[in-house]
Amino acid sequence: MKKTKHHNTFILFIRSLLFSIYSITSIVLYSFLCAISFLLSLKTRHMLIRVFLRAYIGALRFICCIDYRVEGLHHLPKKGSGIVFSKHQSTWETMFLPLIFQDAAFIAKRELLWIPFFGWGLAASDPIAINRSDKSSAMQQIIKKGKAALSTGRWVVFFPEGTRTAVGQVGHYRLGGARLAAATGAPVYPVAHNAGICWPRRQFLKIPGTITVVIGPAIETQGRAPDDIMSEAKTWIEAKMQLIA
Repeated sequence: MKKTKHHNTFILFIRSLLFSIYSITSIVLYSFLCAISFLLSLKTRHMLIRVFLRAYIGALRFICCIDYRVEGLHHLPKKGSGIVFSKHQSTWETMFLPLIFQDAAFIAKRELLWIPFFGWGLAASDPIAINRSDKSSAMQQIIKKGKAALSTGRWVVFFPEGTRTAVGQVGHYRLGGARLAAATGAPVYPVAHNAGICWPRRQFLKIPGTITVVIGPAIETQGRAPDDIMSEAKTWIEAKMQLIA
């Protein structure tokens, strides 16, 4: 039994190492393309980003045997957009969600844009970058830029817990996204997933398996308080997590 476990761990290590080499190399090379892409329209930049992300998710499937399935796509509108509240367990969902919610504006810490290579790619997507140390200014930026993004048909994506949480844990759900929803009346789409099982936070080894992503029905926000909106979204997400985790 010990030999089998050691062998399995060794194989996982080799696969994870190969994927890390691919990941670092592709991000560095792609970052230079992103730097040039600032000369192009935002829509074209997002198209290039999706090409890269499809290849990235495909490489993860091929090298580490991590696949995925999506439930609830029928809940999304054929036209228009909204606000997404997603569970945050892994790096995986940051790479995958833009393939579902196209031209998305992610809420991101301003400091992430300063990271060499990765930050260039993130900046190319025109995220809503905020300074978390100044909560008042950050909220103003979220509402101002969030309204602008929604008005052009872009999705606005939040990780309400703010940081990645371990499988089975529930983080503190912040109200920024709910305040934007209350201010705009835009529908909220909750998203649950178990990516942390295959790609655990702060872990090198990638575990083969199939990630389940579940998109919930739209949560109406017109005339509702932020606390009420967030409570409904959190309840749905965490109940679904109990089923898929």
